Amino acid sequence: MTDKNDLTAAVAAGVVGSEEAFRALLSAIVEVARSIFGAKASSIVLLDEETDELVFEAVVGEGEDTLLGMRYPAGKGISGWVLATRTPLVIEDVHQDPRFASDVAEDTGYVPKGLMAAPLLYEDRTLGVLSVLDRPEASLFSLQEMELLGLFSNQAAIAVDLLLKARKAERILGGNGTDLRVIARLAAAVDALEEERREAGVRLLGELAAMLGAKQS
Repeated sequence: MTDKNDLTAAVAAGVVGSEEAFRALLSAIVEVARSIFGAKASSIVLLDEETDELVFEAVVGEGEDTLLGMRYPAGKGISGWVLATRTPLVIEDVHQDPRFASDVAEDTGYVPKGLMAAPLLYEDRTLGVLSVLDRPEASLFSLQEMELLGLFSNQAAIAVDLLLKARKAERILGGNGTDLRVIARLAAAVDALEEERREAGVRLLGELAAMLGAKQS
């Protein structure tokens, strides 16, 4: 029953098999954030709940060639603090902040001086952290900048939620690309139905998921 409920959640918006599209959207968000703030780098790390680690999912600027996929403990560093407290943060000199994990920064190959970070919040979950590193030294922090960073993090959280749903659907269906495309089209059609007919459609999707699972076992 859990698998059927997970499948329904994963495909309700027709997101099955869309990981590449959502990854591209996250990359676009960090690219625009870096450009608007005039920063040297910007990144998004996501929480892997199974391993309790933060994973670099989108990086632009310093470290973009080496950081994607890199992991570190979710409780470490400034991003770990932002994740745990669900609170945005601005630090002009990270070396003066006790929350800064220098060993993690050194492992990435890029040690910033200052940063801005905001949690990726979706409904009641904290999905990850958006960071903007090393703005121009002449720039002064303003509340307007934090509001702007909050807007970026809101958009990123929506994209991350869809990305996670796409991954969940792929796990449930075993990663069969053809099956995923079929399910995505069916899900989009079901989602457009009136409520009573949608319930019947969701049951159909559940039965299809069970059939695919049996076929692959």
